[in-house]
Amino acid sequence: MIPTGLGVGLSSLLLCSGTASALVWNTFDGPGSPACHNVSRVHDATSVEDMQSVVKSAIQSKSLVRAAGKGHMWYDTQCSDDSTIIIRTANVAGIYDFSLPEGAPHGSVLVDAGVTFFQLAEYLHDRGASVGYTLTNWNISFGGSLAMGAHRSSIREDSMVAAGVLAMDIIDGKGEIRKVERNESDDDWLAASTNLGLLGIIARIKLKIYPDSKVYAKQNTFDEKEVLEGDIYGMIAPYATANLWWWPYKRKFHQRYYDVVPANFTEQQGFQNTFSVTDLEAFAAKNLLNSGKYLPTSNMLMEEIFFGQWEKPNFREKTTNKAIDKWPVYGWNYDVLIGGLYPDQKAQWDYGLRAYTLELAFPVTMANAVLKRARGLFDEELKRGIIMTSTYRSGINIKFGRHYFDFLGQQTYNTSDGVDWSKGTIMFDFPSYRPSVGDEKRFNEPFLSGPVQSCEAKV
Repeated sequence: MIPTGLGVGLSSLLLCSGTASALVWNTFDGPGSPACHNVSRVHDATSVEDMQSVVKSAIQSKSLVRAAGKGHMWYDTQCSDDSTIIIRTANVAGIYDFSLPEGAPHGSVLVDAGVTFFQLAEYLHDRGASVGYTLTNWNISFGGSLAMGAHRSSIREDSMVAAGVLAMDIIDGKGEIRKVERNESDDDWLAASTNLGLLGIIARIKLKIYPDSKVYAKQNTFDEKEVLEGDIYGMIAPYATANLWWWPYKRKFHQRYYDVVPANFTEQQGFQNTFSVTDLEAFAAKNLLNSGKYLPTSNMLMEEIFFGQWEKPNFREKTTNKAIDKWPVYGWNYDVLIGGLYPDQKAQWDYGLRAYTLELAFPVTMANAVLKRARGLFDEELKRGIIMTSTYRSGINIKFGRHYFDFLGQQTYNTSDGVDWSKGTIMFDFPSYRPSVGDEKRFNEPFLSGPVQSCEAKV
């Protein structure tokens, strides 16, 4: 998954010479979920120029600096162990220089690093535009998503956020603005495209935009064997965006896919629920998931419940807030592809529903072999009488990516090992619930550490 937070060039900044009382900077999951352990202060930036001044000041005091967006990450890897200044970008959120001439196939817009996808989606929709498929979740900043290689799931279309970037301004290790423009033959571009925060703080981004479109969402259910023995590439490649949800205990898959329809095809305006729950749902889920730390049957039951919920559309009609109960669902680009929180609900993490996650990327040409190997690991658990730890929201999310060349991206190709990435990437995203009781370890964690390390070693 995508940890946000961009750093100033490590070669340009020196370590802090002293240690004041350290602060903890948390991920989006809040207290108890640190991203950085040794933060000297948090600066709420108000402009690009303000961020530059903090960097220049940090150079004088020989301090480390990291920028932070929405903290969409799960581990404490955002900062080094040395004292660090956090520059929070949430208030550096301007959107300007919109250009999409009538009848033009595409245009552009400039956004500051702290702008979220939801903020931009509303701005563009009001002007009859969208970013197409180079998007990701509503609660992620553009600066963080670009630096860390965020992506949608598609083989047919460009879906890396970086694939929609025309140019970017980066604050370098001297506090100066470096403009980097898209040029696939330029090493500066290939390094900046997915840079992990190592080149500096992404300050502004020029994005390619398109006329807004209506899309449909549809879902099919398959027995596990149909997918493991089937044409996985053929299930994904025909659609503008598509992914699989795997339910290992039930031995089932959901195939979710999306594509364009004419704007006047339907009046429906579907809005997808992404991460929002009611008070009652959160209370019930948290208690049952926590009991799964001790009782494997709770994890079995939880997968049954989540599967039943996921069979139905997780959409409401945006104009009435009423549930939509039949596939396919239709609506505007971002509302259907991503959506957000329902107006009468809160995000899962606001209720303390938190997770661990592991994402591994493989060539699509290896998709069947990878999933069969994963099935084998699950079966090893079952033989030991251990049921896989329940996911915290839905099944295992299996995403796909069109090949996109840069130096550090997850969907790059022409790698030195000679592996064929030309058909794209399959990304195995395994989220599991993090108990909020006891030692916060999962039911099968002592067993799981061995097979996972073994799998990673073979990769």
